[in-house]
Amino acid sequence: MVSIVLASHGTFAEGIKMSGQMIFGPQENVAAVTLMPEMGPDDLRAKILEAVAGFDDQDQVLFLVDLQGGTPWNQVSLLLGEEGHENWVAVGGMNLPMLISAYGARMGAETAADVAKEIYPEAKAGVCIKPEELAPAEATPAAVAPAAAPAGAIPEGTVLGDGHIKFVMCRVDTRLLHGQVATTWTKQTNPDRIIVVSDGVAHDELRKTMIQQAAPPGVKAHVVPIKKMIEVAKDPRFGATKAMLLFETPQDLLACIEGGVDIKKVNLGSMAHSVGKVVVTNAIAMDQADVECLEKLASLGVEFDVRKVPADSPENFDSMMKKAKSELAAQA
Repeated sequence: MVSIVLASHGTFAEGIKMSGQMIFGPQENVAAVTLMPEMGPDDLRAKILEAVAGFDDQDQVLFLVDLQGGTPWNQVSLLLGEEGHENWVAVGGMNLPMLISAYGARMGAETAADVAKEIYPEAKAGVCIKPEELAPAEATPAAVAPAAAPAGAIPEGTVLGDGHIKFVMCRVDTRLLHGQVATTWTKQTNPDRIIVVSDGVAHDELRKTMIQQAAPPGVKAHVVPIKKMIEVAKDPRFGATKAMLLFETPQDLLACIEGGVDIKKVNLGSMAHSVGKVVVTNAIAMDQADVECLEKLASLGVEFDVRKVPADSPENFDSMMKKAKSELAAQA
């Protein structure tokens, strides 16, 4: 796996490393190197080399640097020109979208150069202005284009692909579409559409707009009520679609399955705590209604993958349910 050095003035590199782990989970072979006021260029160079020496792969190394032309950038540039460092690559202008994209890209990339080429457009697309009309026309990201209306509707009855929509992932998450989903899970599952299935959100224009704007570059986000999702699942026009489904509650998921949507595996990512619920993992809280709903889903043959991000180790579903029942009984 490609190794990554985060280099910055001050503690920026350490902070962005922590932020990246909050979204993508713990990462191996990643080091933060910081230039502090009392340090000189040679001190920084020594810290960079020390960081690389601790990696499993010291040949394929990607440097994400805060500022082109600054001391961290200059020292990295000098190292890239030395013999034996031909496969080292540097990218300037480090930001969080860049780092998260790098974590995802290196899962399937063999070289630092491959990762650098993949993260560059996403790092640029991560820079935005709100209100949008303040952005100069020439600076409007190309990623906005997919939101435009299609040239024409596909006639009813048309069969695309094999006529059956593909679910690359189905997830229960109280927060629906957020950083962990828009980056880590989309990289892992590669959908071309993200579909939030919720009666409540479908009728809330503000939340609906925010979700659509949170979609990662190149992926369309839609918000539909449960009834519409049931119709879409039976529509052969979606046969070429690879969709990620997001549900706010397990109850919405159950309603979809009982309506005929063929879902076999579900990721339980987050079920927020509220009054009357008990905490069973660091991301899952349940009340009696949730327990009964999840048991019903299990009885229908649904398999559960309980984890926030791909890097997490899955929780044991049966143990989690047992803990929920025990704590709810004690609470009664």
